[in-house]
Amino acid sequence: MKKILLICLLTGPMLTAHAEERSANGSSLKSERAVSGSASKAGSEPKLRSTIAVIYDQQTQRPLYSKNSDVQAPIASITKLMTAMVVLDAQLPLDEETRIDVADIDTLKGTHSRLRIGMTLTRSELLKLALMASENRAASALARTYPGGYDAAIAAMNAKARELGMHDTRFFDPTGLSSNNISTAYDLVKMVAAARDYALIHQYTTTTSYSVGNWKGREMRFVNTNPLVRNASWDIGVSKTGFISEAGRCLVMEATINQRQMIIVLLDSWGKLTRVGDANRIKKWMEDVNTRTEGRRSAQSPRGPGEVTASLQSGHHLAGL
Repeated sequence: MKKILLICLLTGPMLTAHAEERSANGSSLKSERAVSGSASKAGSEPKLRSTIAVIYDQQTQRPLYSKNSDVQAPIASITKLMTAMVVLDAQLPLDEETRIDVADIDTLKGTHSRLRIGMTLTRSELLKLALMASENRAASALARTYPGGYDAAIAAMNAKARELGMHDTRFFDPTGLSSNNISTAYDLVKMVAAARDYALIHQYTTTTSYSVGNWKGREMRFVNTNPLVRNASWDIGVSKTGFISEAGRCLVMEATINQRQMIIVLLDSWGKLTRVGDANRIKKWMEDVNTRTEGRRSAQSPRGPGEVTASLQSGHHLAGL
């Protein structure tokens, strides 16, 4: 018994000291994890102002970021990408001339158009102006002269949406002026990916400007509604903007960033340059992540594209896709 008491007296302080050390180390580790977690969250995702957003990596077929991506919302003139696809699918002669008609006037929103009643343009020019300059009368004329007429064009647009698996998308007009034209960011990723396969959509949506000649003795110059196509630092494959009050300012793009093909969807942005600002923030975020990844490679074994994507995806919103 005396031996047992002696052992307890000798080892007690040692056990107490060990317990205190473990407690101190545990608190230290907890504190370190908290700081590390805060550091990893800081700057871990782009600070976007658009209400709905998706950044989608086409190589891995996975989103890097999503925000309200499954929420249905009006898409405004993003609609015109689908209008163009069904017109091109119909293989109508692009050099056929079409006259801008009274039926093409916007009676829904009363928007202004520089295309005057009686002007004659080729189908190719109508496509270019609808996609590049978002001309509503051009889109209306394309639908009006579709085989079977306006209603047949709308039916074809909805059929194409179903074909592409865009189950949460509905079209009621070819211009996007109707707030009943709705979709989700997830569905629009599919539409943009499909649109990129059309050479003319790629060409026309990235054209910086186009002039319609000799209208009553003067030339009319139209410019792309997306200023980023005039920015040499961007490599854009498909671009389309949109705006009605119900939709806010919208932008979809297929672009190559850091040699990776990305689809960007930004819906319901407010402020004249917010959607453009968000796009630039996305580009900078991806470039910054790539720079940090490249910096680590010197101390680590080479990493493949999938590992870079994993770095981007870590800690980001993936809900809804």
